[in-house]
Amino acid sequence: MPKRTALGRGLDALIPAEEDSMQSGGIRNIPIDQITPNPQQPRTQFNPEELAELASSIREHGILQPLIASYDGQNNRYILIAGERRWLAARQAGLEVVPVLVRQVDEQQRLELALIENLQREDLNPLEAAEAYHQLIESFHLSHDEISTRVGKSRVAITNTLRLLKLPATVKQALLDKKISEGHARALLTLPTTQAQTAALQTILNHELSVRQTEELVRKMMGKKRVPVERKENKAELNALEEQLRQALGTRVNIQPRQKGGGTITIHYYSNEELDAFLQRVLHE
Repeated sequence: MPKRTALGRGLDALIPAEEDSMQSGGIRNIPIDQITPNPQQPRTQFNPEELAELASSIREHGILQPLIASYDGQNNRYILIAGERRWLAARQAGLEVVPVLVRQVDEQQRLELALIENLQREDLNPLEAAEAYHQLIESFHLSHDEISTRVGKSRVAITNTLRLLKLPATVKQALLDKKISEGHARALLTLPTTQAQTAALQTILNHELSVRQTEELVRKMMGKKRVPVERKENKAELNALEEQLRQALGTRVNIQPRQKGGGTITIHYYSNEELDAFLQRVLHE
């Protein structure tokens, strides 16, 4: 049996084996209107078409996987831990009761488990994940390392995702609308001002730049030249061609290729007489 990852342990701790649930009566049928969405749910966007498809499936087959919720005795309500998408679709399908696995957790655990479930299903966009990580830091004073342990992501991944919150609103919206990827967004973070990031975003959208092209654009905007990595054999070939031209023209010649093809040939001369001799040789031969 393969070893479980840290990411899977959070929900596994709440969801017992099927036979254990049946024996303990852990799964209950609860009126759908008695269930409240998790106020700390990291996911804020639900695709209407996907919800409609799930609602259609629920009408035909029912809910195959129970929701998970904790009971709020003070308000006689059940607060969702996991399964808000299924809950929304069940409401849309017209169900009056839904199967719920009830577990008592505190506020921090509720946020962590909601985050874990969405990360497992890859339902969160990068900004939603960043906001959830930020909430764990601000509300529960967790470090990046502690968040990494709880959600099964590397510390570097947590830090990089959190940096997305520093982007201007226009870039965040483009990321939410999937006009750019997280790779594009991370490249834009290198630029020092909001104005530069917004201008670069417009260039990306206008020219449909890839992530690599965006990184090159950012380098140019930062005034950094990309240092090409030349293969030794290519350099040797250029040297040989320069020597052949030098012998043929009687003066020093430099060849400078471009990365994307083409280039320049520079012919040096050291006196007007040498230029006249070169022109006569080229123009009259």
